[in-house]
Amino acid sequence: MHLDEPTDEALLAAVAAHDEGTEDALAALYDRWSPRLLALIVQVVIDRAHGEEVLQEVFLEVWRTAGSFDPERGSARGWLATMARRRAIDRVRSVQAARDRETRWQPFLPDADVTAQAAMDSFEAAELRRALDAVGEPQRSTLLLAYAGGLSHAEISRRTGVPLGTVKTRIRDGIARLRTHLGVSR
Repeated sequence: MHLDEPTDEALLAAVAAHDEGTEDALAALYDRWSPRLLALIVQVVIDRAHGEEVLQEVFLEVWRTAGSFDPERGSARGWLATMARRRAIDRVRSVQAARDRETRWQPFLPDADVTAQAAMDSFEAAELRRALDAVGEPQRSTLLLAYAGGLSHAEISRRTGVPLGTVKTRIRDGIARLRTHLGVSR
């Protein structure tokens, strides 16, 4: 921090004032503390995406409760770190509670989602089979070797005795025809 920059305590006081300088003060606190607080939070929650959400919650809480900061009781750094750690622990507990609820109730839930997904998968598979049939040979068999068989272009070339360039062309043309038959635009 440079000598002409306000202290963390002064920035918190400006945030607490809720006047025309409040947003700038909060932005300065965020710029100054967000990397360190995010690192602290991620140590607790492990997941970076959750950590970023918790960081936003921390600064929302700073916005709302900056007036409760008392420099007599501790530093702004300590206040922010405590808030971040507490929010991170709350997130871990919340995520674990949700997992526990899901695990506890899963045996009693109907299999509607599983059934619906199976029906959708079956419908999509039938639609794909019809489109593959419409693509025709030799693109159909080349696509099946590549995508259903998991073979590389070179492996298809060796297996079928077709030049590598021809295999690549068949795959490219086959995909273009599939898009047309499935109504998929680029």
